[in-house]
Amino acid sequence: EMTELLFNKRLQVLVKNRDTDERRSFIRISIELQPSSNPVHRKDLVVRLTDDTDLYFLYNLVISEEDFQSLKVQQGLLIDFTSFPQKFIDLLEQCIFEQDKENPRFLLQLTSASSAFDHSPSNLNIVETNAFKHLTHLSLKLLPGSDTDIKKYLATCLSTVKEEKQQLEQKLRKTEEDLTRQLNYAQQTLSEKSRELDKLRSEWTSQTTSLSSRHMQDLTAEREKALETQARLQQQNEQLRQELESSHHRSTQQLQTKVSELETANRELIDKKYKSDSTIRDLKAKLASLEEECQRSKQQVLSLRRENSTLDTECHEKERLVNQLQTRVAVLEQEIKDKEQLVLRTKEVLEATQQQKVNNSVEGNVESKQVQISKLEAAVQSLSEELIKANGIIKKLQGDLKALAGKIKVKNTVTVSQEKILQETTEKLQREQRELQDAQQRLRQKEEEVMKLKEQLDATVQKLDESREVLKTNENVITWLNKQLNENQLSRKQETLGMFETPAAGLRTGSVPHNMVINCCHLKSSIKSAKRESHLSSSFNPFTSCSLGEPVGLDSKYFERRDDSIPLRGLLPSMHLNRAKPTAPTASAYFPAV
Repeated sequence: EMTELLFNKRLQVLVKNRDTDERRSFIRISIELQPSSNPVHRKDLVVRLTDDTDLYFLYNLVISEEDFQSLKVQQGLLIDFTSFPQKFIDLLEQCIFEQDKENPRFLLQLTSASSAFDHSPSNLNIVETNAFKHLTHLSLKLLPGSDTDIKKYLATCLSTVKEEKQQLEQKLRKTEEDLTRQLNYAQQTLSEKSRELDKLRSEWTSQTTSLSSRHMQDLTAEREKALETQARLQQQNEQLRQELESSHHRSTQQLQTKVSELETANRELIDKKYKSDSTIRDLKAKLASLEEECQRSKQQVLSLRRENSTLDTECHEKERLVNQLQTRVAVLEQEIKDKEQLVLRTKEVLEATQQQKVNNSVEGNVESKQVQISKLEAAVQSLSEELIKANGIIKKLQGDLKALAGKIKVKNTVTVSQEKILQETTEKLQREQRELQDAQQRLRQKEEEVMKLKEQLDATVQKLDESREVLKTNENVITWLNKQLNENQLSRKQETLGMFETPAAGLRTGSVPHNMVINCCHLKSSIKSAKRESHLSSSFNPFTSCSLGEPVGLDSKYFERRDDSIPLRGLLPSMHLNRAKPTAPTASAYFPAV
């Protein structure tokens, strides 16, 4: 059979010897079951104490079944040898659980009678500390390891370290192989991905060149479409402005009403908060008063308990004195009986002597007997007097004992009533504490609601400011579009037919604004983004480049395609004429048509 390891852990042990002070150190305790050399008993229990920092520190204890029987008789154990290891391990686990506490309930002590832990046996004690005394559950006497035991222990430690080293080396080799394999795979995938990246770059460059040429063609077509949509936009501007004004007016009114509602709700919440604060203060005052009452009742209970204990001690002393007096009375009664028997015998002897008085002349003996009889009668008289006194003392002590018993009953009733009052006050205190916690939780919820309402109020105010800025920028756009339309109508009257052939030259010389080209290049993306809600920038400038293809300030319903739209002519020639000075961007730069 192999050795079975049951327990192997480091525990905090209180070490003390004859000359040095107590100190705490961590000692490893191992418990094993090994095959026994005795054929009658199968296994022996081995307890070993070692120190990881000091390899020469070794204490052993081998417990067979015969040793356990003697240990059981010496220390009054109630378990057998089979359940002893598990109970011993349970006690050690209790010590581990309590060792980090400031005042542990279970602790381990290693004591030695010598000045140092060298070659003398030591005792391992498991001590439970309670309010009355230090109770030793188990005390084991361990012997220090000899040189051969230390060598065996060091050899086992070395073998375990070598086994762990071999396992770690095997694990390290395995991890190195896995990492090299993963590295090769990663390098291979990296080379493949780099080749794919080069291929995609070449495809991307070809696609970009084709798309740029196609976009240039689409640019010219879309420019013509933008001229057609300009007239339609001019007709829709007035209607759009009116609708925007009405919608913004309605939204501002709604926001103002919402702000007023939020302000009223905020005031109500603040009032509720003040009320809850006042209730919390009242509850705190009640709690303080209840705590004071509880403290006073506790002090009264303690004083009553002390008085009860003193009365109990007095009662026990009185009972002991009564028992002593009763025994003394019994002894005196027995002595009286003996004296009476002696008197009877002396009387009999006296009668016999009186009968023989006639025949014998022994008057001197009779007188001596009478003297003895008188002495015995005096002794009996004194004993009877002492017996009467003892009976009186016993009756007095019994009366005192009854009075003390009555007082103890009264004290017990008062103590019970005080404990009931204390229990009621503690329950009331717990209820008040629960109510206080509920009130604090409700207050925190109300504060969170107030914060949320404040955030909503700030958001609504911010949205109101943004809507006002959007309304202002929309008005600026409308005025600018009207101005551009008037300028285009004036310039169209002065055009000639030969000017329609020069838009390409105007583009080459840079008369068309750069933002117009960018918007036309990103026409498809602007069509998709026109469906989403958008706002104009607060710092709008019609002569600066806008965001790429993003509709500015207008709803998507005004960008629907209409077949009956009338194209506007003459915008490109006007750009060609004003090539030296860049003109303002047309409506297509801000409102791409579909």
